[in-house]
Amino acid sequence: MSRMHSPGRGQSGSTKPNVSSPPEWSNTDKKEVTALILSLAEDNHTPTQIGTILRDKHAVPDVRLVLGMRIAQVLAENGVKPALPEDLMSLMRRALRLIDHLENNHKDLHNNRQLSLTESKIRRLARYYIGENRLDSNWVYKRDQLRLMVE
Repeated sequence: MSRMHSPGRGQSGSTKPNVSSPPEWSNTDKKEVTALILSLAEDNHTPTQIGTILRDKHAVPDVRLVLGMRIAQVLAENGVKPALPEDLMSLMRRALRLIDHLENNHKDLHNNRQLSLTESKIRRLARYYIGENRLDSNWVYKRDQLRLMVE
């Protein structure tokens, strides 16, 4: 998501190399990579965590170069799709941490503002996912039910 609540316009960070085939040293066995993805998903790892584990421990630098699709697409194809998208879930976890912080520090105006900005991002992202049919059309963000949705 872009920087919508700050004036910054920077684009720091690394970029992936522009290649169309996996390196020679990498693991390119499609069945083995798919089996690894499914076994890691059974252990309740998110797609981002699965990609990091594959990169660091199993010599698969980019799953899309090996399989031709993303990790989330592999999971959806095999019926292991999570209930909520990963980016929406991480925003909801952040909101929950801010709510817990504000219970003990109710005068913390900066984090109160950050909570409202985070909730705004959650609603905006949910509206996008409802339009893309990745969330139910009656899904609504409610602060009092947030702990049940995240845990």
